[in-house]
Amino acid sequence: MEIEKIAQIKTDFPTKFGIPRQSGIVKRLRGKIIFEPKYNSADAIRGIEGFSHLWIVWGFSENESAKYNATVRPPRLGGNTRIGVFASRSPFRPNGLGLSLVKLEKIEKSDKHGHILVVSGVDMVDATPIYDIKPYLPGTDYAEDAVGGFAEKIDEYRLEVKCDRKLLSVLDEERAQILLDILAEDPRPSYIDDPDRVYGFPYAGHEIKFKVEEKCLTVISIE
Repeated sequence: MEIEKIAQIKTDFPTKFGIPRQSGIVKRLRGKIIFEPKYNSADAIRGIEGFSHLWIVWGFSENESAKYNATVRPPRLGGNTRIGVFASRSPFRPNGLGLSLVKLEKIEKSDKHGHILVVSGVDMVDATPIYDIKPYLPGTDYAEDAVGGFAEKIDEYRLEVKCDRKLLSVLDEERAQILLDILAEDPRPSYIDDPDRVYGFPYAGHEIKFKVEEKCLTVISIE
């Protein structure tokens, strides 16, 4: 079977580092789904405004050259413990497909891009190819008795974030708050814990640099 790209998403992340680990973790983080000309029509999205959330099937475009392995080492398990690829959400998969649940905020229309879906809770790098969009059905897509496997055993935590308000002034208010939410979720792989290391990633046209000591993240600069 061959699949073709139906759209791509525009986000504030040109690289993978810093992107939330899963969709919905940073609920306010927005993206714009821009359709390919072939699929950009009012008919194709007729009725979509009636759904609050959407499933997005997309491609791990940053890992196109990655080789398939039966086991992977999830960063949140320390980077050393191996589990089966199908028991994980690792991007190193046989077909390189990702699945995200996002909230449909609104539908825009522009002269250049036609119909645009504005969504939130995204976890995708800028220009990620999208292969399908399906509505989320609350009555059937929700499993009340679901069990989360090894993911339930991982200690979830949020970092305390220290950032001079002057540094945040280069961002608009919404993007500044989203950045603080992203940093509080700790974008580092869990197996890296060096208090002297300076980490950095591009976000919304700026380079964010920070350090982490114990459970406190300090923003050094926003350039």
